Amino acid sequence: MKIKYLIITIASLAFLFTGCNDLDTLPLGNDVTSKQKEETYMLNPERAEAGVNAIFAQFNQYMPNATALGASRHNDFGYPSVMLFTDANGIDVVSDDNGYNWTGNSLDFTDRVYTSNEAQIMWNNLYALIYTANNVIGPIDADTDDPQSQYYLAQGLAARAFSYFNLVQLYQFNYVGNQSKPAVPIITDENSDVAALEGAPRATVEEVYTLILNDISSAIGLLESAQEGGVTRADKRYFDLAVAYGLRARVNLTMQKWTEAAADATKAIAETSAVPTGLTEANKPAFMDISEKNWMWGIIISETDRVVTSGIVNWISHMGSFNYGYANFSGGKQINKALYNSISDTDVRKGWWTDADGVSANLTKEQQETIDSYGYDPYTQVKFAPYQNVMKNSTNANDIPLMRVEEMYLIKAEAEAMNGGGNSTLVDFVSTYRDPDYSFSSTDAAEIQEEVFRQRRIELWGEGLSWFDIMRLNKPVDRRGGGFPNATMVFNIPAGDPLLLWRIPQKEIIANPALNEEDNNPSAPTPTPVADI
Repeated sequence: MKIKYLIITIASLAFLFTGCNDLDTLPLGNDVTSKQKEETYMLNPERAEAGVNAIFAQFNQYMPNATALGASRHNDFGYPSVMLFTDANGIDVVSDDNGYNWTGNSLDFTDRVYTSNEAQIMWNNLYALIYTANNVIGPIDADTDDPQSQYYLAQGLAARAFSYFNLVQLYQFNYVGNQSKPAVPIITDENSDVAALEGAPRATVEEVYTLILNDISSAIGLLESAQEGGVTRADKRYFDLAVAYGLRARVNLTMQKWTEAAADATKAIAETSAVPTGLTEANKPAFMDISEKNWMWGIIISETDRVVTSGIVNWISHMGSFNYGYANFSGGKQINKALYNSISDTDVRKGWWTDADGVSANLTKEQQETIDSYGYDPYTQVKFAPYQNVMKNSTNANDIPLMRVEEMYLIKAEAEAMNGGGNSTLVDFVSTYRDPDYSFSSTDAAEIQEEVFRQRRIELWGEGLSWFDIMRLNKPVDRRGGGFPNATMVFNIPAGDPLLLWRIPQKEIIANPALNEEDNNPSAPTPTPVADI
């Protein structure tokens, strides 16, 4: 089955769409038109709703790649695996490469071997989202005037845009200067049948970004119409107008379309009901519940989800410091020491991590005793609270943030500065919500961009976004002075090094007739450790 081979081998995905694929043909092989399929959806709205729910169920999966890998992996749990791998590739989420740390291959970049489990998980998870999105998009007429159908179509288009936006940044360097370089195969609802038989080549960076912008812009228009028709999202797991604008703001920022990025971030702030946490709210562990007022979009986790009942095969098991999980035995996750030391003592976020003595001013006596009892190293994160704020909780049902309103202010600040707009948005945001004594006097665009990068590293730490900043800003992976406990993990990989790109998995090269070994990103040697600072 070629291209879809890797996706359809995921048992959960095949199960989710057993009831959807039968829309494609009528008895005797007659083709069903898009209009007929949409009418079927409208007559059976539960079918369309199930298709949309399948997209967001895909974000939270228990070992969805076990069949494809031929093994059970405790770092295989849907999109949060992507977050975990990319954060470990970077410079700010520090951890000890030991027997309990499931991100060791991403720490030392052996995940770039195209037979690695991580390479397969990364590719499968994002193309599985695309597959589910295509199954929602295909049956709905693009020109539908039914508000409910518009809403469903917008969910599919926005999810597809999100997935390709991740892929294009992982498999090729930043947009500007690389538009004609190969990115990833484009599989849509329109070409999936042909691709399944004939394969699909790597599209260019320009082609992928064109699809992304078309999809997310269409989703914005559809969500506006659906909203006017009285249809809105049920909860924050779904896209609404603000999240769609926020996603397009990310895309435009990455493309260095500063005017558009600033405008979209401004629209996202205006459309969302989310507001930043303030000085008296950000000074305690949180980031566990989608109801938190600064969350725009996230993954909702239920106590009955298999990732939760597994106990430890979930994101917070690896990331959390207060709850029961792998973090207790691996030594947890620390912040880059140099970055921590750059944070002002008057910034409430400094308490999101313990200090050199293992203490955080943000913690209650019980919370501090919990951290002490686990014996974590200095600079350990205490940003992410345990489920229901119960110390040493073994029920790891934390919701996972995918977009917070604070990010929109930082996108707006960077884009305005790069467009000649100065530093007022940056200074206003940080001084109002994070550090009352904050000041930043430079009006130089490049210097403001660098300061926004530092602020993003602090604000969005551990939320699966830092790697994409490294790639879009063409930064090196310089871990010197970061406090990495293993000398073998201290690297200074220059920007543009081929090693920074992920490689298409070997199984996909074999299964896709339109790809061969020469079409893959080049194999690069694992990095050589350097002397620490």
